[in-house]
Amino acid sequence: MGLHPKLIDLSLGRIERLLKNLEHPENYLPPVIHVAGTNAKGSVIAYLRAIFEAAGKLVHVYSSPHLVRFHERIRVAGKPIPEDALAVQLEECEAANGGEPITFFEITTAAAFLAFARQPADVLLMETGLGGRLDATNVVARPRLTVITPVSMDHQQFLGSTLSAIAMEKAGILKADVPCILAAQAPDADTAIRFRAEEMRAPLYAQGNDWSVSQVAGEMIFEGAMGRHNLPLPNLAGAHQVDNAGIALATLERFRDVKLSDSAVAQGLTNTEWPGRLQRLKDGPLISGMPENGELWLDGGHNPAAGLALAQHANAHWQDRPLHLIGGMMNSKDCREFLVPLAGIAESFQAVAIPDEVNSLGADELAATATSLGMAATPAESVTQALATILSAASGPARVLICGSLYLAGTVLADNG
Repeated sequence: MGLHPKLIDLSLGRIERLLKNLEHPENYLPPVIHVAGTNAKGSVIAYLRAIFEAAGKLVHVYSSPHLVRFHERIRVAGKPIPEDALAVQLEECEAANGGEPITFFEITTAAAFLAFARQPADVLLMETGLGGRLDATNVVARPRLTVITPVSMDHQQFLGSTLSAIAMEKAGILKADVPCILAAQAPDADTAIRFRAEEMRAPLYAQGNDWSVSQVAGEMIFEGAMGRHNLPLPNLAGAHQVDNAGIALATLERFRDVKLSDSAVAQGLTNTEWPGRLQRLKDGPLISGMPENGELWLDGGHNPAAGLALAQHANAHWQDRPLHLIGGMMNSKDCREFLVPLAGIAESFQAVAIPDEVNSLGADELAATATSLGMAATPAESVTQALATILSAASGPARVLICGSLYLAGTVLADNG
């Protein structure tokens, strides 16, 4: 397989050529909900999948990155694609590619389309890999809906150096006459997306204008075109998850292919699982070393907005004991801006390198950045050593959050899932 020399090279030409050689499986998919954005894409898709499946519907999902095993990225009719089936699809794509340049993400996207086209389902939930306009998923000409979750600064080396530029790339998934569910955005992002929507004649169903969601007295209140709905709070932790669940509910209001009962919606919201996102770890070697009443949490958020969301959650819910952080980040991320909101609330910070990742930020460099923000930071050889250091110094039951990267979250879950 002639892999393109760049790990990320945003273009549609290569995958369009490959899909033509495969006789266009992207034209034979079930109704597609195409999701772009910087934050909350995965959570929104997790809510949608849980609700559809609670209603007994068959759901395809394409998402990235994976945490532990690659086939997590491709769920076919409700189950991760079997590894032998994935191998067959990839071999077919390799043969059709004929040794031409192709990126890893492009050829796996083509393989996913083959799998989805050959197995009936009620809906395909499809997440962009990076950006939108030139993302390999953006070859589906007529999705049923598009969704743009909150856009913030991330991947500037590929998407642009301003929020407006990044938002325009995300808005590249908009299609003429295809409704777009739009989450609340920062002003520059909102302006860019609305400009593109008007240009494309894509109708917007926007948070704040057309629908709203809030938390009141232990319930989630969603108000949209179909009226007011009093629903249970979502299962995923964090105040931001109410907004994320609201995006999913707004999407369901506009998805007319499947009718869903209130009980299915409620069941889906309360049963949603999304590993590595404010997840409390309860099993595994790391937990076995924790004292009674100790808490170990894991979150893969890695950009400034994620750092702010973690800080907001900690300030709202974690004031009863000191919070200790173990962090590892990729060298392409803005570690300083990620840590700024957390600097004033963490008792200590243990910096680690992400195992087996050549593009991991070094533990010494990450610790130095944290120290410059006034954090009590030291480098550690591993998450295990970092946790042991924290526990040896703690005077009471510790609360520890491992954070900074989905890749780090994946290695932790592989060892402690």
